[in-house]
Amino acid sequence: MEKEKKKDLIFSLAVIAFVFVAVVVLENILPRTSMLFTVLKKGSIYALVAVSMNLLNGFTGLFSLGQAGFMLLGAYTYAVFTIPVSQRAAVYQYFDGGIIQFSLPVFVAIILAGLVAAFFAYLIGLPVLKLKSDYLAIATLGFAEIIRALFQWDKLGGLTNGSNLLRRFPVFKSSVFPLAVSGICIAVIVMLINSTYGRAFKAIRDDEVAAEAMGINLAHHKRMAFTISSFFAGISGALLAMFQTTVQAAQFKSAMTYEILLIVVIGGIGSVSGSVISSFLFIACSEWWLRFLDNADTYIGAFHVPLLRPGFRKVVFSVVIMAIVLLYQRGIMGDSEISVAGIRKKLAARKAAAAEKKVSK
Repeated sequence: MEKEKKKDLIFSLAVIAFVFVAVVVLENILPRTSMLFTVLKKGSIYALVAVSMNLLNGFTGLFSLGQAGFMLLGAYTYAVFTIPVSQRAAVYQYFDGGIIQFSLPVFVAIILAGLVAAFFAYLIGLPVLKLKSDYLAIATLGFAEIIRALFQWDKLGGLTNGSNLLRRFPVFKSSVFPLAVSGICIAVIVMLINSTYGRAFKAIRDDEVAAEAMGINLAHHKRMAFTISSFFAGISGALLAMFQTTVQAAQFKSAMTYEILLIVVIGGIGSVSGSVISSFLFIACSEWWLRFLDNADTYIGAFHVPLLRPGFRKVVFSVVIMAIVLLYQRGIMGDSEISVAGIRKKLAARKAAAAEKKVSK
């Protein structure tokens, strides 16, 4: 087992190193406006928030739909505390320059974004985590909607800028930054899942009664999973703010949570690898590969392609998602992970199947 773990670690580090080297090389070859970099940036952000949701829904068995609310808290925390003092009068022009008159370094603000989201998650979790299944989902979804409405309230304009945009805060220009931050955070989540706390989360997911009989404190571990998941959702919110260059509460609608949940389901509930893979596939399809379907003036030679028009991309994208769900009912990865041992098992299974075919012939 120890040898397999070492091999998996080496394999993971090799893949990560290859990805970073490839991104650096591509940034020096391709123009920065290439859609590939948009997919890499947004895909890495969605990968982090999808894995954080999977920690809660897939590994702990808590059905939460409040991810967009925690991302909003993270995005606003980052934006509010990183706008340069010299720019605050222009940003908060309707609220006398705002309440906060100092700015924090980028990395400090990103960590603070996660902590603020985790703090609110802890407070909300005290009453909400006593609920189960659909009731918990409705309660957390309600929290996200309340937060979104509250942050647009003019009475809080000195802090949130009301319904106006927050802008002029530091943003990233390279795809390496969001990939690195998301990669580190996902690695921490993986280590947590493989720890004793992760095993306790899985025990709660499988059977709460048996887990409690084994001495696991259900309320404590549920709050822990909920708080940690929200912490990383807050960090992903800060990264999303940097990606979008502006922040407005209206952007964080319930549809965002549904997108994240869809990514988790497509990748496989209970699979970190699946969430990462499906995040990049989801963003690539929705933002890049199917864009041509929105162009009504598409021709193949002299033939005008019918049906294509603005919005048709969404129709085809929905059909693609339905096909994936029908073909992979447990998701792309199911509850398994990409590992050296897993690859060997699949290769061995294919060889065995090929040998059986030869014998039958």
